Amino acid sequence: MRTLAIETATAACSVALLDDDRVLADLHEVVGRGHAERLVPMISELPDGGRADRIVVDCGPGSFTGVRVGLAAARALGLAWGVPVHGYSSLALLAAAALDEAGAPDRVAAALIGGHGELFVQSFAASPFRPAGNLASLKPEEAAAATSEALVIGSGAQSLIDARRTGGARDILPRASDVRHLPAEFAALAATPIYGRAPDARPQA
Repeated sequence: MRTLAIETATAACSVALLDDDRVLADLHEVVGRGHAERLVPMISELPDGGRADRIVVDCGPGSFTGVRVGLAAARALGLAWGVPVHGYSSLALLAAAALDEAGAPDRVAAALIGGHGELFVQSFAASPFRPAGNLASLKPEEAAAATSEALVIGSGAQSLIDARRTGGARDILPRASDVRHLPAEFAALAATPIYGRAPDARPQA
């Protein structure tokens, strides 16, 4: 089955076309806030214009705008092609790829830079792959106290390790082609945003 994977939840704009677990094409750029301009052209550069039997898209947590851009494109293509659209978590994607490497530890923590000086953080375990804690948005020092994994991955990893003063950090961004490392149920979430924190806007009393 062909899958189009879309990744726009962080500073990276990343797309991949997969045939089951085989990567047919993979494009990955660090664009900052340029997802709206780059995403559709990148998809069109894939073989057959990215046409697939299903679409999976990063639902967050991450950049509010980036997540919305990816979801909008996935839903539009899903409607046009008549194929299902599913979601996955940016933190789960990072963790699954790391835990699938040779010599990987049994557990990792994933940390992405969030808003207001906070980090989106969640721990994961292997064999079988599963969350080992709840998603949270925390200050680096709070995230350091809440995690014990020796390896932390993601754009917020170094901030967490600096606050904890122990462990190793791997500063990486999610990549669409790493969807192949996710167990099927983790790439079949509802295609709706995972915000990871309460909205900044509050209704007036």
